[in-house]
Amino acid sequence: MPSWTSTVTERHEVRIPQEIAREFHIEPGTRLKWEKAGEGAILVKPMPSRATLARELMGAGRRWLKPEVDPVGELIRERQQDDELDLADEQQ
Repeated sequence: MPSWTSTVTERHEVRIPQEIAREFHIEPGTRLKWEKAGEGAILVKPMPSRATLARELMGAGRRWLKPEVDPVGELIRERQQDDELDLADEQQ
C-alpha cells in the first residue's frame, strides 16, 4: 500500500497529496473530519457537501406516503389560501 508524507505549516495547514485528493474527490471547500484512531493514529475522512446530503435525502420519506398524497402541493395550496386571506383582510 503506498504512503505519502506531508509537512504541517506554521498555520497548521497540510497539503493533501494529489492522488489522495483525486481519489476521494477532495476539492477546495471540502470539509475533513479528524478522529483519533488509537495510539498515535489519526483518521481523516472527507465529509459530503451540503448539496450532496440534500440530494441523498430528497424524497427519502416518500415511500411512507399514500400515492394520492402530495405534501408539496398541499403546502403550496395552504400558502395561496393564506395569501388570499391576507389580501381580504387588507381590503377591509
